[in-house]
Amino acid sequence: MKTVLWATLTANGNYAQSTPENPPKQEALDDFAAHAKAAGNFIVGRRTFEQMQAPGRVSQEELANADGPFAGMDIVVISNSIHDIPGVTVVRSPQEALNYLLHKGHQTALISGGADIHNSFLNQGLVDEVIFNVAPVLEGKGLNLLIDQNNYGYKQVQLLDCKPLGGEVVQLRYAIDR
Repeated sequence: MKTVLWATLTANGNYAQSTPENPPKQEALDDFAAHAKAAGNFIVGRRTFEQMQAPGRVSQEELANADGPFAGMDIVVISNSIHDIPGVTVVRSPQEALNYLLHKGHQTALISGGADIHNSFLNQGLVDEVIFNVAPVLEGKGLNLLIDQNNYGYKQVQLLDCKPLGGEVVQLRYAIDR
């Protein structure tokens, strides 16, 4: 199974954090929805899933709605603190998430958030491709995506695509040699 990590970064390379003062760009959200639809699934952490359901975002009803943006998708939440969320599958680890999606017949797994989940997949060498949407903002204190949390290692990547999404968001797509 091909695993694709999808993230938004700031122009200075931090993992972009959404706040009421700095909400995600609509172009990036639309791109995420398109990738999720193409994959038929997405994997998130519990906190990101809860943020998705914040006012003005995707409601539990929309997740279950046959006409909603995520209708018919396998949504996998990785959490050690909760065991059941209606309409989604809860697992304990990145490998368990991938095993579940593989068992369901998916060819691609979309890993979509947050930073801890991304770093966990990267640290375990479970990512084949990354899609970075670079937002037109500089962030003071931010989180980083790490391939090895204990060392200063490097991982070569190959640029597959670079394109503007609109709203001054630029998308970079890289293959990671596993």
